[in-house]
Amino acid sequence: MAQDREQKIKIGVCVMEKKATSSPMRRILERLEAFGEFEIIIFGDKVIVEDPIESWPICDCLIAFYSSGYPLQKVKAYVALRKPFLVNELEPQHLLHDRTKVYERLEMYGIPIPNYALVNREYPYQELDYFVEHEDFIEILGKRFQKPFVEKPIDGDNHSIMIYYPSSAGGGMKELFRKVGNRSSEFHPEVRRVRRESSYIYEEFMPTGGTDVKVVYTVGPDYAHAEARKSPVVDGVVMRNPDGKEVRYPVLLTPDEKQMARDVCNAFQQAVCGFDLLRFKGRSYVCDVNGWSFVKNSHKYYDDAACLLRKIILDAKAPHLSSTIPPNLPWKVNEPVQPSDGLTRQGSGIIGTFGQSEELRCVIAIIRHGDRTPKQKVKLKVTEEKLLNLMLKYNGGNTKAETKLKSAVQLQDLLDATRLLVPRASSGRESDSDAEDMEHADKLHQVKAVLEEGGHFSGIYRKAQLKPLKWVKASKPDGGGEFEHPVEALMVLKYGGVLTHAGRKQAEELGRYFRNNMYPGEGTGLLRLHSTYRHDLKIYSSDEGRVQMSAAAFAKGLLDLEGQLTPILVSLVSKESSMLDGLEDARPEMKVAKARLHDIIISEGKSVTRNGSPWMVDGAGLPANASQLLPLLVQLTKKITSQVKLLAENEDEKLATSKYTVLPPYDQAKALGKTTIDAARIAAGLPCGSEGFLLMHARWKKLERDLYNERKDRYDVTQIPDIYDSCKYDLVHNAHLNLEGLPELFKVAQLLADGVIPNEYGINPKQKLKIGSKIARRLLGKILIDLRNTREEAISVGEPNYNQEETDLFRPLNKNEHTRRSNSTCDNSPKKNEDDDDDRETKYRLDPKYANVKTPERHVRTRLYFTSESHIHSLMNVLRFCNLDESIQGEDSLVCSSALERLFKTRELDYTSHIVLRMFENIEVSLEDPKRFRIEMTFSHGADLSPLQDHDNEAACLLQEHTLPIMGPERLQEAGSYLTLDKFEKMIRPFAMPAEDFPPPAAHQAFSGYFSRSGGVLERLASLWPFHRSSGNSLK
Repeated sequence: MAQDREQKIKIGVCVMEKKATSSPMRRILERLEAFGEFEIIIFGDKVIVEDPIESWPICDCLIAFYSSGYPLQKVKAYVALRKPFLVNELEPQHLLHDRTKVYERLEMYGIPIPNYALVNREYPYQELDYFVEHEDFIEILGKRFQKPFVEKPIDGDNHSIMIYYPSSAGGGMKELFRKVGNRSSEFHPEVRRVRRESSYIYEEFMPTGGTDVKVVYTVGPDYAHAEARKSPVVDGVVMRNPDGKEVRYPVLLTPDEKQMARDVCNAFQQAVCGFDLLRFKGRSYVCDVNGWSFVKNSHKYYDDAACLLRKIILDAKAPHLSSTIPPNLPWKVNEPVQPSDGLTRQGSGIIGTFGQSEELRCVIAIIRHGDRTPKQKVKLKVTEEKLLNLMLKYNGGNTKAETKLKSAVQLQDLLDATRLLVPRASSGRESDSDAEDMEHADKLHQVKAVLEEGGHFSGIYRKAQLKPLKWVKASKPDGGGEFEHPVEALMVLKYGGVLTHAGRKQAEELGRYFRNNMYPGEGTGLLRLHSTYRHDLKIYSSDEGRVQMSAAAFAKGLLDLEGQLTPILVSLVSKESSMLDGLEDARPEMKVAKARLHDIIISEGKSVTRNGSPWMVDGAGLPANASQLLPLLVQLTKKITSQVKLLAENEDEKLATSKYTVLPPYDQAKALGKTTIDAARIAAGLPCGSEGFLLMHARWKKLERDLYNERKDRYDVTQIPDIYDSCKYDLVHNAHLNLEGLPELFKVAQLLADGVIPNEYGINPKQKLKIGSKIARRLLGKILIDLRNTREEAISVGEPNYNQEETDLFRPLNKNEHTRRSNSTCDNSPKKNEDDDDDRETKYRLDPKYANVKTPERHVRTRLYFTSESHIHSLMNVLRFCNLDESIQGEDSLVCSSALERLFKTRELDYTSHIVLRMFENIEVSLEDPKRFRIEMTFSHGADLSPLQDHDNEAACLLQEHTLPIMGPERLQEAGSYLTLDKFEKMIRPFAMPAEDFPPPAAHQAFSGYFSRSGGVLERLASLWPFHRSSGNSLK
């Protein structure tokens, strides 16, 4: 034995000097040498490149892997000559330079990869019959990839990877590349067509929530260390620590992912290997294999890797020594563990009111979008053949079906047809009156102006519908009978509602406020790598463009991101239209409420107060002289319309001297990236933003026409909110136009709107509760799921046997064990589905062994829901009036009386208004105690300051930038009160969608609980399975 120990095993390091002298390689080789069993021989570049293989050093074991300039074939010849033991086999390394071969090998071994297709060109720009590119998708051999999709060069050494975004998100392309300085990607909004100069792999884009599980590092098939970083897809800015190194965080792998690491290791016969992993919708996918890779800046990893490499080598060359592990590591590393950039504090929100034992567990915010342009709609009946043919073109020739036009190609066709019709819109149309002809021509002119707005179609703010109304019978061209041909259709063009520069600025600032104030004690750095640490963040949005962009801007401020919104939107924001859009379920009740509201305003009738509270009256909040204000509202609206008409006529005269192909110098897509006013337009006396005077006049003319029908002498009170909306918009954004009478109109409209808007969602509290529960039912159900999952997660961490359960999961799983665990955790019972990872959401856990964190098991769940005014009103009405339901007897409102009074006086929930629920856990009381979890409720009525009132200096400066400040949050409970989670659930459950009614979760990873602390105990390293040449015989 002593003689064996004296004879050292020679380890040859046959790699390029840059790799051999890298910090991770040096640290691991130093540790190996410290065992006293190995002699390390570094070949060097001159030997590898210039010297013949016969003169190379002779060694027992060889570390060899490819990098730039490496003579792989020459090294293979050396191995054939000397036959050393290879830590990493050489033959499979050529596969790593061809992404197609990598994917083929992964598929061969059953390792999940993204859905992909190959476009192979023999020469640059070769046209291929099987490859077709459309505006928002490509087809390869009939396989369709919708944008966003990923484009990768087949050449594995080419790291220029592109992501193409759909027009519905603003379009453009993001280029990913190897880190250059502080950047790893660049967004190009003008690039929409894919590359054609080479061969590429196309695959579906998998949004990872802004975080990459960048690399899984293996050392043998039974050890895997995973690290996450901020995804380059989001803003392309590399997050670095004070030493200039990219910030990455170790995370725990699931058993499925550990099995994937084993399979990758075996498939490519690379003991030391790195591969890229994506987590998407509860599953994991390998998207790249990198070959030899080491973790950077982790002393614990260096220890583990040295011990594992020692065992791998001894198993092959001296198996009688491999199980003899020194009781103490032979090297001395007393370097402190590096702090994680300020992300190491225990708990997340210790507050003083209820003692120092409370920690924040969950933040749920429901947020209205930021400032927008007024929403608009043009309706007109069309009989022009060009428009009717366009309808048939896009509905498949179905003469009875309506057509929706939203894509750039479709809207361009509509614009081309409209341009040809506008010059002669007043002729060729049979009509009973010249006025009707003139109105039709004006509307066609308006359609043309709307479609020309911005110079190109960004795709998320304009859409048209054509619905056939009348038909005539005509003979079929082939003489085979008759068919009904449409001769009239209803065209509806919707536009406007665009997030303004002010709206983006508001949302971004609100995100920063949340980052700095909603997570007490955490500092600004914690959320930047949100999904991998103790903050589990998901952002949801309705389908409206302004809401999506508000969510993206908020995320930018919250996570301290840079760059444009489109990549942030696609990477971080999930659309949930069924939960955050639509009023369909409540339309009958809202129709009744609006009818009753009309009667109250016109007759000035009021119901009797029911309990002394002013908000219990039918139509509470309406001014007593509402009916007398309506004629004044009409008069002032006409005054504004007439002034804007003169401005529009002047603009029209200027446009008449130029060709219709000349477009307004305004780019809506670029405007999405701005948070400041367009000073040039303001200085030129033009309206702010993309709206010209023609569209501004159309906006006011429609309001004037719809508010009061002179022939019927009838007011439409539902137009009051739109008039108020337009007034406020023009006072904030177009004050430089100096429209006479606009301030007076705003005051009248505000008086009426403050009463009308809240009552549209219910004329009294019980009706508000009924309508609110119908609109917000699904959202309320999701909120209860969020809170329940957070509670159960916290309880599972707090249970006494938690650590034992985690420790038992440490040891490596063989395939039979893995299968048994998968089967045991894939329970299809209703309860399991309810608890399933927050409805398909993947959790990420920090590996506590590699990070300086005292309580890594405890984390904060953050759920952000971006929506419209209707859902904010509905949710607030349920919170404050839920105790009025017959199923809840004798309970006080969740909202205290003083907050009810403030809400009644507030009435308007303006842009960026929000409701926040925070759940705290008191870890000093027992798990069964109802006071273990409490709910804190706050709300903000958003940017509801009047543009006419006197402002402080800060607000006045903001108004000069066309922006109103956001009001700070207010408590909905009395200070010192204690709302338990149990009571909150009891009060809300009758109005929420039950968990079992939510769609079943998608296919999920087998193990959804807390993941084990992966390897690291030296005594267990001896039990790891051997990995040497013979392992290749067991390959699949």
